[in-house]
Amino acid sequence: MNQLPDKLYYTIGEVAKHFGLNTSNLRYWEREFKQLHPKKNASGKRKYSKDDVAVIGTINHLVKERGFTIEGAKKHLKDEGKSAVAKVEALEKLGYVKSELQKILRTMQAD
Repeated sequence: MNQLPDKLYYTIGEVAKHFGLNTSNLRYWEREFKQLHPKKNASGKRKYSKDDVAVIGTINHLVKERGFTIEGAKKHLKDEGKSAVAKVEALEKLGYVKSELQKILRTMQAD
């Protein structure tokens, strides 16, 4: 998973690439999850906010990593709400910190 640049809105292609998904996956999830509602410009192109990206991260975690069905993920998000999103964001940040620490360790061992 690559890091997204720090900006207000992301294209569907950027978000799909970040999570290793197809754009059709994101469009499907948009129909299935009421928590996911990207803005659309005049030509209908989606603009995903950081909150949208966080919700997608949570859905992706539940479905791809924890094995939830779409219905199960919907129920979990409905029941847990923002705390589920916050937990997944924390896990992603910890994963990033871990990878950075591993890079530092490898550099130190190479010397």
